[in-house]
Amino acid sequence: MRPVAWTRMHSLNAVLIHFAWIVASVVLVTGCSLKPAYERPDAPIPNVYRNGDDSTRELPSHEDFFRDPIMGKLIDIALKNNRDLRISLLNVEKNRAQYRIQRADMFPSMQADGKVDSRLQPADTTADGNREVSRQYSVELGFSSFELDLFGRIRSLTERTLENYYSIEEEAKSARLTLTAEVAAMYLQLVSDRQLYDLSAATAANRRKNFELIRERARAGTASDLELNQARTLVDEAKGNLLNAAVTIDQDISSLELLLGTTIPDDLPEIRKLSEVVQFPDVPAGLPSALLERRPDILAAEHILKGANANIGAARANFFPRISLTGAFGWLSTDYVDLWDAAQKTWTFAPQVSLPIFSAGSNIARLRLSEVERDIALARYEKAVQNAFSEVGKALAQRRHIAARMETQESLLNATTRSLQHATTRYNEGISPYTDVLDAERTSFSAQQSLLSTRLTREINALSLYKSLGGGWHTE
Repeated sequence: MRPVAWTRMHSLNAVLIHFAWIVASVVLVTGCSLKPAYERPDAPIPNVYRNGDDSTRELPSHEDFFRDPIMGKLIDIALKNNRDLRISLLNVEKNRAQYRIQRADMFPSMQADGKVDSRLQPADTTADGNREVSRQYSVELGFSSFELDLFGRIRSLTERTLENYYSIEEEAKSARLTLTAEVAAMYLQLVSDRQLYDLSAATAANRRKNFELIRERARAGTASDLELNQARTLVDEAKGNLLNAAVTIDQDISSLELLLGTTIPDDLPEIRKLSEVVQFPDVPAGLPSALLERRPDILAAEHILKGANANIGAARANFFPRISLTGAFGWLSTDYVDLWDAAQKTWTFAPQVSLPIFSAGSNIARLRLSEVERDIALARYEKAVQNAFSEVGKALAQRRHIAARMETQESLLNATTRSLQHATTRYNEGISPYTDVLDAERTSFSAQQSLLSTRLTREINALSLYKSLGGGWHTE
């Protein structure tokens, strides 16, 4: 003979299987969805950008874009330590959990209960005049208030929650992309300001040297006090520029470390020239505007739109009846030994139908609200696409003229350098006043600053295109 425990377990397993079939049948009975069919809206922008040719060659990806090793190291540090990004990633986890909670409503929640009811009856309340202790044993497996999703209300709500989760996920990707671009831009700014500091230091040293020469001439009577004061003005001006450059570098480091979420590692080389930073790859023109479809902020806006569209289905379902099921299957006996006998089986089944008759217009208002929210989400999606297109268009327009600006600035620097040499020579020969040297010095320094600024602009422009195109520009 089989052990009693094994027999009881076998009976329980059989009941569980039987009950599972019932639940599966109930779930499969779920009916239609009242959600409107979703179609991606036509993008309210042209198919291609202006300011370019028809190039469609394959372009660099994220891995090929940040080729400078120091920049890449800083980006990796920021992605691990930046607190804003960490909050965004935790919000993704939060919304994933919310989706799982909502999704659980699509399935019945089952539970098994076992209990013993014991009662002591006084002697004067029993038939034989003796005190009695009565017990009742029960084991049940059941579910309560499970809504049959005949009209797709639960599925629509679940889909809305899922789309919200997807939206938060895309927002986290956008935060990651923005952080990556900000770290790269801040590092480029730091290197540029270090180079400007070195330029200011070299200029200050040269001006001090000239000041010493003019002071010797003034002592010898070959230079006037006016010329000496003009030379001192250049020296003091250079000192001020040098101090400002030092403050800017300290501010850059603080801003970069805030993005990193930690201090800059001591073992990273201190690059002081933009030319020593590996340049970003060039961006061809003629990019299709369809590249914008992969921008995280646009994808996030579309997921919000999809969620709002699904919410209309839930609002429509409120006009139809709701059917909820509550039931249980198990055994009930006054004797534990007989609890598992077939004769002791018991069940309860309590379906409930709720039909909306009068709601003072609340269901109509909820439906209208969901439709308006969908229209708002649509407008925001289209606005996100237009903003993105505008960002890329502006960056491409700037890029179109950067090469010419570089050539102009280089030519200007060469011209101002020659002018400074000529003005210095003519002053030393007594032909021109020192004011010519003063003007030439300032013009030359300004030209060097402008060239450095244009080189930085060229790199920041490529970085802006990388970010505004969603992290690269593959045309595949």
